[in-house]
Amino acid sequence: MRTAQGYQLQGTYDSVSDEAEARGVGWVTFAAILLGVAGIWNFIDGILAISSSRVYTNESVFVFSDLNTWGWIVMILGITQGLAALAILSGSEWARWFGIAVAGINAIGQLMFVPVYPWWAIAMFTVDVLIIYALAVYGGHRLRQAV
Repeated sequence: MRTAQGYQLQGTYDSVSDEAEARGVGWVTFAAILLGVAGIWNFIDGILAISSSRVYTNESVFVFSDLNTWGWIVMILGITQGLAALAILSGSEWARWFGIAVAGINAIGQLMFVPVYPWWAIAMFTVDVLIIYALAVYGGHRLRQAV
């Protein structure tokens, strides 16, 4: 009786092809740029909320506190996203995890920001999910070996 150990595998499964490595570099660069752009958007949104701009409605019900507090929260999230984007472009492993953590925290924050500006918050949540996907799937040690 033959077992699975008796068969030869066709091809190499332990190495990543050049095409997959190139796609990984593209995804991580995409995530870093998207994280930076989202950080700029959040920074601007935070300033608009702090300054009581007419962009946001006054009748919104918040998860906690008021629009001014959420403006500070979103602005701080934007600053950390910008820092994470710069760190990811440096290529270190801690930057990858920092980017995933910042995008995850921003995703939760955007879901809490839905009462203020629903379509924008959902769009930003979607951007955060794309960032997390790109960094989780393509940002590992295989990427550093390709570069």
